[in-house]
Amino acid sequence: MFNNTLIGLQELEWHLFSGLFLLGIAYTLQNNAHVRMDVFYDKFSPKKQAVINIVGFIIFIIPISVLIAYDGFGFAYESYLLGEQSGDPGGLKYRFIIKSVIPISFILVIISGFIFAKNNYLIFKKTSA
Repeated sequence: MFNNTLIGLQELEWHLFSGLFLLGIAYTLQNNAHVRMDVFYDKFSPKKQAVINIVGFIIFIIPISVLIAYDGFGFAYESYLLGEQSGDPGGLKYRFIIKSVIPISFILVIISGFIFAKNNYLIFKKTSA
């Protein structure tokens, strides 16, 4: 009983953790829960915070997310074409499924980021009036 190992279950644990982590990125962005240096940010007016959020979205989130989604798609597609599977006996097949979560999650980050930027734009307009 204790000499039997279930490699597939151990790999599944890592795959589920990876999926949860990757899909959680868009969720935390949508809820403004990402870790950041709030030493100065909290002291700014809501208008300045909105501008910082919009500029940060344009400069950081869009380029990085597009790059990772694009490369992640190629990564998953190559895995699919090769029929990649675990190298361990008893490991999981269809490795492209977990690899496809990478581009999906960063596409969700981009969508979430546009909603976040729109909400910050509305805050900016509201405080400007």
